[in-house]
Amino acid sequence: MLGRLTIRARITIGSVLVAAMIFAIAMMAAHAQVVSILSAADATLARADLDSYAIEVVANPSGLVDDSGKGLLVSVRDPGGVVKLDTLPHDIHRVVEHRTGRNETFSSGEDGTSFVVVGRLVKTTTGEWSLWAARSTASSQLAMQSLDGAFVIGGIVLLAAFGFASWLLAAAALGPVRRMRQKAESLGVDSTAVLPVARAQDELSELATTLNAFLARVRASSAREKQVVSDAAHELRTPLSALKTQLELAHDDFDDAKALAAQIVAAEKSVARLSSLASNLLELSRLTGQPVPTRPSSADELVSELMGSIDRARMIGLANSAEVGFTVSLVPSVNARARFAISAENFGRLADNLLANSLAAIPEGGSVDAELTEEPQAIVLRITDTGPGMAEDFLPHAFDRFSRPDDSRTASTGGSGLGLALVHAIATAANGAVQLQNTASGLLATVSIPKM
Repeated sequence: MLGRLTIRARITIGSVLVAAMIFAIAMMAAHAQVVSILSAADATLARADLDSYAIEVVANPSGLVDDSGKGLLVSVRDPGGVVKLDTLPHDIHRVVEHRTGRNETFSSGEDGTSFVVVGRLVKTTTGEWSLWAARSTASSQLAMQSLDGAFVIGGIVLLAAFGFASWLLAAAALGPVRRMRQKAESLGVDSTAVLPVARAQDELSELATTLNAFLARVRASSAREKQVVSDAAHELRTPLSALKTQLELAHDDFDDAKALAAQIVAAEKSVARLSSLASNLLELSRLTGQPVPTRPSSADELVSELMGSIDRARMIGLANSAEVGFTVSLVPSVNARARFAISAENFGRLADNLLANSLAAIPEGGSVDAELTEEPQAIVLRITDTGPGMAEDFLPHAFDRFSRPDDSRTASTGGSGLGLALVHAIATAANGAVQLQNTASGLLATVSIPKM
């Protein structure tokens, strides 16, 4: 039932219920305290009624006790048990007539009438006198009934005022939520709108800040996806157009076997470039999506993968009729029990892309140095080439998708701008790091993969 009410109503109802419990406990405590005070007052008055009689029996222990029209409810009994004075009600008289007067207080009453009875034992020269006095509690009960009524009425008024104040305070506290909801309705229309953040450093302002940060990440992710789609479409358009043109030319060269073969070879290169581009995009999508657990590798396995990548790079250099010098420095000593948070396949793919990047950049007769070292907490791959390096202002963007420095690598060289992005994604997925920096002779790429 409460789940169907608004938050403001639930806060108000909850506050009123809690306040009602607190008021009830407070009123019961106050009631008990007032009853105790009134009872003590009645007992004090009854004791005061006995003072004059105590003085009288001490002064004249053998004489008569004079009531003197005081109109008090008392009982005076001499040491011999003779009642000298008795103005107590009949029911109280029956209670005290066989009791020895002593310093005590008790309550008694019949027919709805209640009395506070006090006793006193007075020692005289003739013996001990028993004195009793009674005081009706009717006035105290009447006062208590009036006070209880005031408590109830005051409690109801206070609860009503408290409920109204709770309603207003809940409305004021939920005001930022209402403004956030109204602003959220315009987020789909205004791509730059954000949720309002209150000046107060409270939970709602923290929620708005968190949602704004989440909104910024979602927008950034959406912008990246749009950019990737746009860049991919742009990158695919060139090889597709070239492939279409090559196939059209091949149709015209059916009668010329040599020209037809050349067009088919050119078409194969375009298809290979398309295949590489699609594979890299799929791999990047897999690595930047849901993390997939990978099998850890030993240093021996990573060394084997690096050597395989070096061999493949040499073959690429030979296929391009380029004379490339390779220098390899491997881990001098291997901890057989050490495991690194990357699969051998991913490490080989990472090395392939770094070596391909160096091959695409170095001039004729250039060289590439690969160094793999094991450090206390990681294994580090360093690849240095003798190419032109990269512009310093491009280095922060080198790992972005489809990014290429104008002075070293263009679309015409076959690079798609995805190689370094794939290297960064693989290293990040393994909780590692990759860095690029220019050296005096070229470019240095450093990849660090932590131990598990």
